[in-house]
Amino acid sequence: MNAYPPEPWLLRGQLHVTVWRVDAAALPALPARLRPIRLGATALVATAWVHYEPGGVLAYRELLAAVLAQHGRWPLVSITDIWVDSEASLRGGRELWGIPKDLADFDVEHAGPSQHWTATTSDGAAIARGTVTARTALPGRWPAGYTVAQQLAGQLVLTPMRSRSALQPTRSTWEFTSGGPLGWIRGAHPLRSGSLRDFELRVGPRRPC
Repeated sequence: MNAYPPEPWLLRGQLHVTVWRVDAAALPALPARLRPIRLGATALVATAWVHYEPGGVLAYRELLAAVLAQHGRWPLVSITDIWVDSEASLRGGRELWGIPKDLADFDVEHAGPSQHWTATTSDGAAIARGTVTARTALPGRWPAGYTVAQQLAGQLVLTPMRSRSALQPTRSTWEFTSGGPLGWIRGAHPLRSGSLRDFELRVGPRRPC
C-alpha cells in the first residue's frame, strides 16, 4: 500500500534517541536559510530508532539523524538522513513535509531489557546497528514539542511535532558503517540516551516559513 494519510499524522510507538556532539565541518548540507547551532567547533545531532506501532495512522520502523539548527532566533530540527520500511511513510514524508526518507530493512531482536537494531539498504548494505538497554523509567507522562524544518518544492517549510510519552533513560551503543551514509557521525561524542515509551505523536500540519 503506497497511499499515505493526509496531515496531521497521529502516530504511536517507541522511540530510542541518542544526542551527540559532532564535528560541525562533517555535517551534511542543511536547507537554505538554516544554520547549525554550534558549540565551539561541534554541533548537536540526534540519532534515533523508532517503532511506530499499530494504533496510529501508519505502522513502520525508522532510523533517522537530525541536526539542531537555527532560523533567525528560533531553534529547529532538520532531518538530514532517514530510512523507513514503509512505502506509504516514504511518500508521505517526502511529499507532505520534505523529509528525505529512503527505504531500508530493519531487524530488531529483544533480549531481556535490551533491544538490538540493524538497518540495511534494500541491496543489503549496512547503514547502522545499535543496542538499547532500558533503565528505570521516570514516573508520569511528559509532553514534548519541536519544529522540523525542511526544504519542499524549493521552499522552507516548518512542521510542528507534539508528543506525550513516558521517559526512560537508556544505555545505547551505535555502530555506523565506515563510508556509509551515516559515516559522518563516526567518532562523535555521545552525550545522552533515552527512550520515549508509548508515545503519542502528532505530526503537522506544515506551514511555509
